Amino acid sequence: MARNNEQGFTVIELVVVITVTLVVLTIAYTFFNTSFRQYLGLHAHGLNMGSLAVQTQRLAAVMRGVTYVTVAEPNEMRVTAYFSPDDAYVSEVRYYPDASGERLLADVTPYTSNPPDGSPDTSKTRTVTIVDTLYMQPGVAMFEYVDSSGTPMTHPIDDLHIIKGLRINMASKQPDGEVDSMSLQVSLRNRKTNL
Repeated sequence: MARNNEQGFTVIELVVVITVTLVVLTIAYTFFNTSFRQYLGLHAHGLNMGSLAVQTQRLAAVMRGVTYVTVAEPNEMRVTAYFSPDDAYVSEVRYYPDASGERLLADVTPYTSNPPDGSPDTSKTRTVTIVDTLYMQPGVAMFEYVDSSGTPMTHPIDDLHIIKGLRINMASKQPDGEVDSMSLQVSLRNRKTNL
């Protein structure tokens, strides 16, 4: 009797191959999906920190040219300074969080000419968004003021003329809830002792 040499797979062999293939695919999918999500999270974090750094540096550039400080509160500040590098005259600039506490705004009112001759032209006041993902850190003031010796000042500040420096504490919250924060100390260079 001739033996029939049929070639092929048994059902058990097929089930084993399919099971091993599914296990390998599941591991590969999980690895790549997790890596891709981590990449997207790190990318968003990097963009958020970059934006926060740029806006904090822009705020610091304005603060370096401050000539007068008229309001010095932990989360609000009103100063007279050049807001844009191409401004001919100073502006009155008020920094404050919006009502929701999720954006840092600046009301900019240009002067008609530099003080003492000029005055604020309120018809040209504009509001600018400085940070659009602001996070108000519990127990951390957005603006901390220092005197000429670098000593932090306590509120209320009776004599605004002795403010010679500022620490800007900014934080931004990402959609995943992670908070990025940045702190920068600025010397108010135009704040001479005779002002």
